[in-house]
Amino acid sequence: MAKNFNDKLIELLRSDSRFVDDEDELVKAAVIDRAWKIDRDLVKLLLGKPEIKDKFFDEIEGHWIFNINTFIEYIADKNFLANSYTRFRNKIGLNIDGKFLRERGEVSLVWPYKDCVLEGGQTKEEEKRKEIFFNEILAQDEIDRLFDTKVLANWKRYTVEGEQKVTEIKRDENGTIRENLIIKGNNLLALHTLKKQFRGKVKLIYIDPPFNTERDSFTYNDSFSHSTWLTFMRNRLLAAHEFLTKDGNIIVHIDNNESHYLKILLDEIFGRTNFVNEIIWHKGREGGSSRSHSASSSMPTEYQNIFVYAKEKSIRYWSLPLGPYKKSTIGGIDKDEKGWFYTRGRMSRTPAEWELAEKAGLKTYVSDRIDLEKSEVIKLITASDAKYVALGDVWGNDFIKNTKEADYDTSKPEGLLKIIIEAATQPKDIVLDFFLGSGTTAAVTIKLNRQCIGIEQLSGGMNILLPRLKEVIGKKIKKDGKIFEEIECDQGGISKSVNWQGGGDFIYCELMKYNEDFIDKIQAAASSEELVDLWKDIAENSFLNWYVNPEMPEEAVNDFIKIGKSENGLDKQKKLLAELLNKNQLYVNLSEIDDADFGVSKEDKKLNRSFYGECL
Repeated sequence: MAKNFNDKLIELLRSDSRFVDDEDELVKAAVIDRAWKIDRDLVKLLLGKPEIKDKFFDEIEGHWIFNINTFIEYIADKNFLANSYTRFRNKIGLNIDGKFLRERGEVSLVWPYKDCVLEGGQTKEEEKRKEIFFNEILAQDEIDRLFDTKVLANWKRYTVEGEQKVTEIKRDENGTIRENLIIKGNNLLALHTLKKQFRGKVKLIYIDPPFNTERDSFTYNDSFSHSTWLTFMRNRLLAAHEFLTKDGNIIVHIDNNESHYLKILLDEIFGRTNFVNEIIWHKGREGGSSRSHSASSSMPTEYQNIFVYAKEKSIRYWSLPLGPYKKSTIGGIDKDEKGWFYTRGRMSRTPAEWELAEKAGLKTYVSDRIDLEKSEVIKLITASDAKYVALGDVWGNDFIKNTKEADYDTSKPEGLLKIIIEAATQPKDIVLDFFLGSGTTAAVTIKLNRQCIGIEQLSGGMNILLPRLKEVIGKKIKKDGKIFEEIECDQGGISKSVNWQGGGDFIYCELMKYNEDFIDKIQAAASSEELVDLWKDIAENSFLNWYVNPEMPEEAVNDFIKIGKSENGLDKQKKLLAELLNKNQLYVNLSEIDDADFGVSKEDKKLNRSFYGECL
């Protein structure tokens, strides 16, 4: 049978491996993408067949001109590749990552824009902006630039001596950076900026992301609030996965508005077999997001969900080291001639080890005689080889003892983070939180002698956490009548229980702004006149979207001023100006550090080279 034009075109395009999938089927989107770019190899391929050349090329004075629109309209037509339905005849179902669900053998969470990248560029809690969904297939170049390592700027070191210049980046004998780091900037871009330095080196990731309820700050793209939130989280969790050590854990704190969807998403990214547990925190009704999604709900919730996943699940308990805990936390106790001892096996590493201990007649004793009826804090010792207290999955406020009120109603008590960090890490381990908020994770990490990496993109959060961490480090003072200086530091939260005396230091730096700086100026403008002047600055000195004309004709300026006089005109003008800016150039890429147009200082160049080392 003679082949029709469709068959000939499909066969020709399939001869280019870039345009076919793993089952050797033609991918229309890939062909269209290359056509828009006037791909040299595609054009050459089409010119090689006279019949196809005649349809998609026009001859002008002996030269063949590619008619892009005609070609793309043909390829994009719904009837093109219509016969490819036979491919699905015996496999009706959803296709995820090139495999049908029946082939994957698992449950997958699917939503609009799942295959996209959502930058999530909010910098203020009240800010809303039209989000850009970068498609992973059609906009790979844009995504690559978006994820390029960024220049870090505005470096400061905070110690008990106060604010100081950063002159070096401390590393250990293996070359790993050993600094407490607080980074301001978009958290997705910051994660991609840090991943080469910290890939496979973070023992614990704890995040308390936006809950996607009316009570938090997640206000992106109202038309797709649920799917947008899932895309937002997926992008960041995929990046976070690369940071964990083989024996590392990720802890995600959420409420019941998105918890069930998040669980499936975490299963996909970290593996269902690496699910450790879901902890229920019975926090009570006071403060925070202790309400259901609807403000009118007649059933307020009193708990939140904490998901625990491992990079590679081990057989040991997720557990706490021996230390001070209440009687109610540990389990049953009894007394013999040697003193008080525990009657339950929760002190052992594994049930098997506890069984062996019982057979050997070993018991775990309380160190001192204490009035246990008053549930006073007790210290534990063991006559067996047990070193850990296995944790349960329901935590009440009696378990999470905290001595300082939270800074505001969505912050988590330091006692909660103490349990999590002590259970999942050892001293000097690295703890990462890329939704740092008011800084609770960083504060507790420092007090527990771990290394913290914190990322925060909201200005409001940074304005709270920096003063808080400076207070944790403390400052040297000389009291009246004293010969020597003392360190005055934070004594709230867990400070007294861990005997925190202050000290240490941390480095603060920022993703170096470029177009993001113009966005800040747009948001801060108070009048139309300011915005017109800013428009001129943007046209001359910023990277614009490819479809934007950098010129400012008088007619366009007049129309812009007219918009400012309409209802909510200033806000409309701000949105228009923000739309001009190329969102791939919000920050300065490290590859452009020597470009004079970006004005990176000598000091910042030196510190970036020290920070990135061979990655630069």
